[in-house]
Amino acid sequence: MLALFSPGQLVRNPLEPTWGIGQVQSSVADRVTVNFEHAGKQLIITSVVELVAVSEAELQERNSKS
Repeated sequence: MLALFSPGQLVRNPLEPTWGIGQVQSSVADRVTVNFEHAGKQLIITSVVELVAVSEAELQERNSKS
């Protein structure tokens, strides 16, 4: 299943948790370019890696721990 992502959307790569949260830069078909906190800009093929959208609750919880 292909997920649709929008520029500016925050996501995580569950296969690479150390990359942190990333912001979608562009999305064309199953190719999504994401700028991650700790890994920089990465091209993700969503038919191979299922990105997870970051919820507002997750962001608030993360910010409260900082």
